[in-house]
Amino acid sequence: MRFIGDTGVLIEFGDRIDDEIHDQVLNLDISLAENPFRGWTTSIPAYASLLVEYDPWIISSQDVAAHLAGLLHAAPTERRAVRTHKVPVCYELGPDLADVAAQTGLAPENVIEHHLAATYRVYMYGFAPGYAYLGVVPQKIRLPRRPTPVRDIPAGRVMIAGPQCIITTLKMPSGWWVIGHSPLPILRPHDDPPFLFNVGDCVRFTRIDREDPALKEIES
Repeated sequence: MRFIGDTGVLIEFGDRIDDEIHDQVLNLDISLAENPFRGWTTSIPAYASLLVEYDPWIISSQDVAAHLAGLLHAAPTERRAVRTHKVPVCYELGPDLADVAAQTGLAPENVIEHHLAATYRVYMYGFAPGYAYLGVVPQKIRLPRRPTPVRDIPAGRVMIAGPQCIITTLKMPSGWWVIGHSPLPILRPHDDPPFLFNVGDCVRFTRIDREDPALKEIES
């Protein structure tokens, strides 16, 4: 447990992508929601840590630390409901699919098969609005990030890098490998909550072709 400035405290459970570690993060997040302290403002779960923010005018850092220390040893009374989302993806619109296949020694169809076979956990949101970090990508199709990012990756691109997968929500540069396109919007700014997934949810990808009606208006 270490303090971040005078308004936050970071509780770290490990240093790797691991379901058991992430379960500890989620359990503390749920326990805090069930047993909040006066002055708590928000909590942000990540792969292996939970950032807890508070109002220092209302509560001292010592009292925050004591409250969180007590919750670390208490199991939440209820588990967070986990939903499984089916996300359509058209691999024909993946400009890097052939490169991923060549670098992994697989045929493009085999890359697709491996990507479809996994169930992905939503570990965290970060980098940009609605960027849900999903894992884990099957070992046989993992590649490090590109040495040089590519500009103007459109929204809706399904990308992989190392053990992680993301569906882009905004046009941005990226060094990840684009293997497909999904017409399903993850960022929904006018909804509450504005993101389709909750942290801890699961994602399964389903294959569609480029003639799918949902792609007609967005295909570039």
